[in-house]
Amino acid sequence: MKDFIKNPLNLNKIEFWAVTTMFVFAIFSLVAKAGDANIDGQWTTNKWGFEEFKTPYSFYINYFFPQVSRIIILYGSFLFLNFYITPRIIKRQAVIKSIFLIVVSIIIFGLVWGTSETYLNAFLLIKYKTLDEGYEQIFQNSFAYTLWLFFMFILYSVIKFVGQYLLVNSELIQSKYQIVSREGLIAFVLWMISTFLLLINNSDREIVAIWSVIIVVGIGIYWYSFYELIPDALKKKRPFIHYLSRVLFIAVLAILPITFIALLTFQDDKAGVIVNLFNVGFQLLITAPLSWVVYKRRIANDQELYMLKSELGRSNANFDFLRSQINPHFLFNALNTLYGTALQESADRTGEGIQKLGDMMRFMLQENVQDRISLNREAEYLNNYISLQRLRTDISPDIIIQAEIEEQVGNLQISPMMLIPFVENAFKHGISMREPSHIKITLQTKENTLYFDVHNSIHARPENDPEKNTNGIGLDNVKQRLNLQYRHKHELIIRETGKEFFIHLTLQLK
Repeated sequence: MKDFIKNPLNLNKIEFWAVTTMFVFAIFSLVAKAGDANIDGQWTTNKWGFEEFKTPYSFYINYFFPQVSRIIILYGSFLFLNFYITPRIIKRQAVIKSIFLIVVSIIIFGLVWGTSETYLNAFLLIKYKTLDEGYEQIFQNSFAYTLWLFFMFILYSVIKFVGQYLLVNSELIQSKYQIVSREGLIAFVLWMISTFLLLINNSDREIVAIWSVIIVVGIGIYWYSFYELIPDALKKKRPFIHYLSRVLFIAVLAILPITFIALLTFQDDKAGVIVNLFNVGFQLLITAPLSWVVYKRRIANDQELYMLKSELGRSNANFDFLRSQINPHFLFNALNTLYGTALQESADRTGEGIQKLGDMMRFMLQENVQDRISLNREAEYLNNYISLQRLRTDISPDIIIQAEIEEQVGNLQISPMMLIPFVENAFKHGISMREPSHIKITLQTKENTLYFDVHNSIHARPENDPEKNTNGIGLDNVKQRLNLQYRHKHELIIRETGKEFFIHLTLQLK
């Protein structure tokens, strides 16, 4: 849907065929009337005036041809302004020429409309002392109406482009302004369209004013309800009653500006009271319940989507785990054999590495499948991994590995393997056996908050490195897990320069 709205050609096609359909229908209706056997005896919207003033009347001269000319000029002017002039002005192409063509089109439209008016309502000329005075008044009214129609076209164009921008960029707007919702943007666009239709149909200004004020206030309450009112009300004992009371308070606050608008529009004190009563009732009986229902439904949908994503992630993890379980007993037996052989041959470092590798594999096979594990076990796994890597790096004095992993005394729980991808990434990209390298890892907790920092150097990989072009799949996965399992309970900051890489993770644990 968004792609459909985003493409101007799609909207242009809709506009063209909609206007063309109305044009054909209007012409067909006139031709159908012209086919009546008793043409001059057929009732038309202006015939009563000729009969009242006892003026000669002809169906073709005083109705058919004037109406056809109006329909044609309306259709042609819309196509010209909408599909030729407006795109050129938006693209700032030949602006002066476009303005000149607009002025010419307004003059032509006014002349055609005024000329048709002299035939459609020829009986009005009798009211004036001279024909010149009558023609002057008719053409003045026609040009005034032409300017009003041109203003309506400008309003239509503004609504069209503003609505298109709001709907296409709704996600961007929501990311910048949390108070704005997509439903509210759609309601605002529909309000603009409905107000335009009221204006184009010459509706009473009282109706336009009431509709404009009440709907705008309603949209504002709807947005504010999602951002502040409903989340705050849900913390109370009687959430819906508390929410309604705050909506009532806002509606009462709006009394003063609404009264001012009503006085300007109606010039009547009683009208302000009526509009305010209608506004309060509308917001309490329609806007507030609708906002409440939509919010609750959205929360339910978000929770369901979150559960589905969590289950999907857990299923994928279990599948990957089962696929990787290639007879673990055989692997542990093989590692024990290698460990014993290393000790017999006095290869202490090799034996130490095999032992830590066995502990890490036991952790992955037994605890990695749990939803939560002790933070102590996660820290122990980190220490084993770092110690295993140091067997490789300690031979180089240019490689500095610092690990400050605070001993955990509490009983905090964490999702398994949540921290290790950052450390693996540091050793993968931060260590070079030919250049000075450094890695600093810090883990500490304060109450229920975990603070985890990894700071490492970066080295360009050689062309023959098979992992040169691999992307950070591990980091992407851990980002997804954080969003699924610690939504709104974590902060991940990643910074990268040409020579260094830094991550800072803050995690709320239980």
